Amino acid sequence: MSEMTNNFIACALVFVVGASAAVSGQGRRAARKAPPPPPAPLTKVAPEVTCPTPLGVGVTSKLSFCDIMTGRDPAGGMLVALPPHAGPVTLTFDLHNRHTYSEEQMKTNRAFARYTATVGVLTMDNTLISRAVVQNEFRKAADLVDRIGGGAGPGGVKAVAPTGTEPISIEIPEGEERVSILGEKLIVERLDGVDNFQLPGQPVAIVSNVMLEYRPAPPKRTPTPARRR
Repeated sequence: MSEMTNNFIACALVFVVGASAAVSGQGRRAARKAPPPPPAPLTKVAPEVTCPTPLGVGVTSKLSFCDIMTGRDPAGGMLVALPPHAGPVTLTFDLHNRHTYSEEQMKTNRAFARYTATVGVLTMDNTLISRAVVQNEFRKAADLVDRIGGGAGPGGVKAVAPTGTEPISIEIPEGEERVSILGEKLIVERLDGVDNFQLPGQPVAIVSNVMLEYRPAPPKRTPTPARRR
C-alpha cells in the first residue's frame, strides 16, 4: 500500500472520530437539566407569639401589648416561633417604655420621667443575636402610645401604659426555629432621682406589633418509588 493511501486512511479515521465526538457532545448538551426554579417570594406574617406576662389590648389601637421581663433564661422571655424558611428571617416589632400614669402627678407637675430600656433578642441556646433600645420622655398624657383595657382606673383602663415607640428590625439566622425577646435593664430618670432596674423578674419594656418577613422553605421532595422490572 502506497504512502499516499496510508495518509488518506489516517485522515479519514481522524475525521470519523472527530465527528463522533461532536455528535456525542451535542447529545450531552441536549440532555442538560432544567435550571432550578426561582426563589419563593418574600412572605410577611404575624407569627405565633408566646407572652408570659401580657399587659393587655390597647383601647384605641387594638394591638396586644406584652410586658418584657428581665431574666437570664431565654425560655422565660417573649417567644416568637419562626415558620419553615429558606435563608434569614427579618423580625420586626415596636418597642415601648412603661409608664405608670397618675392624675395626681399630672396636677402637681411631677409626672416627668425619662426612660431608657434595653432588651435582647436571643436564640434558645442563649446566644445573643442583637440588642434593642428605646428611649423617650414622658411629660403629658399625649405622650402615651395607648391605654390598656381591663383595669380599675377611669374608663376601665390600667395605670401602666406604653410610652415612646422605637421600630426594631433584626435579622435572624437561617437555622433558628424560635427566638426570645428578653429584658436586660431599665434606667428611669425622675425629678427626685434615678432608678436602675436589672434584677431578674422585673418588667422593663413593652413589645407590640410583632411581624416576620421570610422566604418559605421549598416543599420536601418525596422519593420516587423504584420501578419493578
